Amino acid sequence: MSLAEGGDATVKAPDSGPRIIHDVLGIGFGPSNLALAIAVEEHNADQPAAGGIDALFLERQPGFGWHRGMLIDDATMQVSFLKDLVTMRNPTSDFSFLCFLRERGRMVDFLNQKTLFPLRVEFHAYFEWAAARVAHLVSYSSEVLSVTPVRDEDGGVQHFDVTCRTPGGLSATVTHRARNISVAVGLEPHLPPGTALSERVWHNSQLLPRVAELTAAGTPVRRAVVLGAGQSAAEAVDYLHRTFPDAEICGVFAKYGYTPADDSPFANRIFDPEAVDVYFDSPSEVKQSLFDYHRSTNYSVVDMDLIEALYATAYREKVQGRERLRFLNVSRIREVGIGDEGLEVAVEFLPTGERQVLATDILVHATGYRARDIGTLLGEAAKICLRDDGDAVRVGRDHRVEVTADVHAGIYLQGGTEHTHGLASTLLSTTAVRAGEIRDSLVSRLVAS
Repeated sequence: MSLAEGGDATVKAPDSGPRIIHDVLGIGFGPSNLALAIAVEEHNADQPAAGGIDALFLERQPGFGWHRGMLIDDATMQVSFLKDLVTMRNPTSDFSFLCFLRERGRMVDFLNQKTLFPLRVEFHAYFEWAAARVAHLVSYSSEVLSVTPVRDEDGGVQHFDVTCRTPGGLSATVTHRARNISVAVGLEPHLPPGTALSERVWHNSQLLPRVAELTAAGTPVRRAVVLGAGQSAAEAVDYLHRTFPDAEICGVFAKYGYTPADDSPFANRIFDPEAVDVYFDSPSEVKQSLFDYHRSTNYSVVDMDLIEALYATAYREKVQGRERLRFLNVSRIREVGIGDEGLEVAVEFLPTGERQVLATDILVHATGYRARDIGTLLGEAAKICLRDDGDAVRVGRDHRVEVTADVHAGIYLQGGTEHTHGLASTLLSTTAVRAGEIRDSLVSRLVAS
């Protein structure tokens, strides 16, 4: 999403402004705002026509999509199917993953697997199924350009004008007005400084389409290098190794080896809905301690089954005398150049400083994601948001940004709130519960107004 910069922070409400004023306007339509759309839909079903929440969601993609570039055929979810879009909030909802399975005729087959963790491609199909059921609330191919606070005659801000580009062309725009906005645009790929993506240098979020392009073109792959030590990096190494049976695949990371994810029952309680309350009410130093203690539940860690499978493959190849799977541990990539037939990747072994140059056809940066900057996301509207001593946006327990006293319109954040709401903020674990909390906050504020 690209938001325009410049101009005044607020505008006077024009007489010819948008006729419809939405109660909430969602920016982005991934799992978080999809869960909110469902919560709104279920609320409205129990209300008279005039008592519901008027919601609209804007999504720049032409249809629903969630990490499509990493929907590897055998990759499974790392979160229980019970932490779907609704179950933790409303176990009786017919938007649950189990209801999806029942409709597709696979419930018994799934249960016979005796697993809590469905295939990622199947969970994505579940998301698409749910998104189709609330499609009347979504405007796809709508790229948000600006978010502008609208001041009334008394100088207060009751609404936001959200302008987006529509499929009609570069000059085709439409402006929507809303009393509240829910920002849920996900994370953006994180890359090492100076990295330039190209046909040969990718972020792992591009993995599947890029591989498909190479395969379709018949481009030979003799060596591929994957930088990173987390789940996505290990999955990319495994996928490339299986996809290109004649290529050498090199995993490069600064650790000595992949670190197992801590998914033990007690550690997983950091993702409980109640843990959000504990984290939110804690002093800043306790928040930091909790974050540091439990990084191993999510950051730069790999499922133990995948670690063991990769090790077994590497050992089997060593026994057979043809080692295609290599791990360059305690190492970093120091330089990437262009060679005669591809890339030249300089890898430094950190203990000695010794370097080796790998001639490679593909370099994949599995270097994670980062929260998008709220200043970029909201443009001029970011100026009304209050910040703490560390320059982080102040956010209330109901996920609403704290704003200046003259602003009565609401900005809700779904994601980018680890500093206030904990490790689960960017994950699926509390998505359903958070959607209910935001919906309830919207209802109470709309009633009060």
